[in-house]
Amino acid sequence: MADRIAIFPAGRQDLYAQNKYSAAISSGGFLFVSGQVGSRDDGSKVDDPEEQLRVAFQNLNAVLAAGGCSFDDVVDFTIYIVDPGSHLDTVFKVKDEFWGEPPYPPITAVGVTWLFGFDFELKATARIPETKE
Repeated sequence: MADRIAIFPAGRQDLYAQNKYSAAISSGGFLFVSGQVGSRDDGSKVDDPEEQLRVAFQNLNAVLAAGGCSFDDVVDFTIYIVDPGSHLDTVFKVKDEFWGEPPYPPITAVGVTWLFGFDFELKATARIPETKE
């Protein structure tokens, strides 16, 4: 069985310890990133939906970097959206700021009713570059 190594970005360890989960797990050449939301380091929500999504992507990128990856290494991406009818234009606008160059990862968008007060949650799996594992 592959080892499971917990990955945490700098500055958010207390938040993860308080809620008892890892930001990501490195195992078998992949980085499995837990859902990232648009929260500040103290866990408080960014209110504006567009900025909240940007911060969620920044948080995702911080976890990817802590695991030796970048968004270019993402092989699967899921976004959970509260009220997708109201937020889909925001998703397509903001994701393009972070998406990078082709080939793009597969994306699954899921409409949900509640995300602990947030509008978006981003979940990703990335292939760890061989030189970094």
